Amino acid sequence: MKAAIRGETGLVFAELDIPRPKPTEILVKVRASSLNRADLSLVDGKAHGAAGGTGTPLGLEWSGDVVEVGADVTAYKVGDRVMCSGLGGFAEYAVADWRRAFPFPDPEMDYETGACLSVALRTTHTAMRHLAGLEAGQTVMVLGASSGVGLMALQVAKHFGASLVIGTSTKPERRARLSEFGADIALDSNDPDWVKAVLEQTDGQGVDLLVDFLAGPFINDSMRAVKIGGRIVNIGRMAGESGEFDFDLHSLRRIQYLGMTFRTRTVEDFGVIAERVQRDFWPALRQGQLRLPIDARLPLDRAAEACEMMRANTHFGKIVLTQDA
Repeated sequence: MKAAIRGETGLVFAELDIPRPKPTEILVKVRASSLNRADLSLVDGKAHGAAGGTGTPLGLEWSGDVVEVGADVTAYKVGDRVMCSGLGGFAEYAVADWRRAFPFPDPEMDYETGACLSVALRTTHTAMRHLAGLEAGQTVMVLGASSGVGLMALQVAKHFGASLVIGTSTKPERRARLSEFGADIALDSNDPDWVKAVLEQTDGQGVDLLVDFLAGPFINDSMRAVKIGGRIVNIGRMAGESGEFDFDLHSLRRIQYLGMTFRTRTVEDFGVIAERVQRDFWPALRQGQLRLPIDARLPLDRAAEACEMMRANTHFGKIVLTQDA
């Protein structure tokens, strides 16, 4: 089969044997796959959890049809349409532990849409509902809201009944579209007065929950934008993986600062999370209340070009790689 892997200097295609599923895995004929920023780290040879380096299968998210199931799998059967995460999705076939798969929520949903959802749904539910305890009536800010997961975070905030949702983007054309995905207010995080604007919109208190995709130099201003006793959940570090941290400000505002990743989760964790996600989101997905825009569709053999598009950061929403049925 044709598959994208990390070569000596970047993404290359190789002819590999079709993988065989282990007892708890499913083998999927990939119909579409979508890009996430973590894919760029693997393309660059960096580690992502335990994976990384030359020869690493590329592609963390995909959709397709189950063509073989491991001996211990009872949740899926051959012919089922699934949305998966793992390694090796930029290929004609890929395997995933069954607990890292979701059934399609709607029989009418296409493969390209399905390829975009599993990471965003799992991430936002775990970060916002399970870790940060988002409840109806609370106020939410999404710092760095124009990525795929950021756009889903805006919608999830509304889904769980947030009374005010603020999103940020540094590009005016993206800010203009945030309201389509649930933002009541759109701000520019490069504006030195963005914290003041948040406080003005929250009667001087700040938001209950700040969902952080930027980190780095934004952490202290983020704490100023959160109310006393509020929460920050860090999902991404697009602005930097380190920065100056005002510990006194953190203590004064009694902020809960929560870390979020799946790289240290077990497959058992994934199974529990999958149940929560389907319970809370599947009805909304069937009604079209949660969605992600697809900015670009490219065939699988243009995966390197797709990665450069993501690196250039000119897209809004998701970039998808497609394969013929």
